[in-house]
Amino acid sequence: MKEFICIVCPNSCHLTIDEVTHAVTGNKCARGVTFAQNELTHPMRTLTTTVRTSLPGIPVVPVKTSGEVPKPLIFEMMKIINRVVVNDYLPSGSVVITNILDTHVDIITTANLKKE
Repeated sequence: MKEFICIVCPNSCHLTIDEVTHAVTGNKCARGVTFAQNELTHPMRTLTTTVRTSLPGIPVVPVKTSGEVPKPLIFEMMKIINRVVVNDYLPSGSVVITNILDTHVDIITTANLKKE
């Protein structure tokens, strides 16, 4: 048996999942079952972080993945992201890294970079 706290809705249910049958208990809604089963078999996350810039007065820009990525890839993604430096003034939603680690997910800016 494995335990999770569901993060899908505000109930924050304490879920228990059987690792053999994938039967879930403790959920107050059906989304908890899906969450626990996915978390056990293929956990996914949205990664949010920052990327350095070479722009005066703007040391970093906030970025995130354009979709969820497999949790085990996050540290490898951070190695790639930490090597990137943004050199242009970009609007929010601009792609900084395309298809990171062949996940079909991009790293995009979440704030506007504007000249002051």
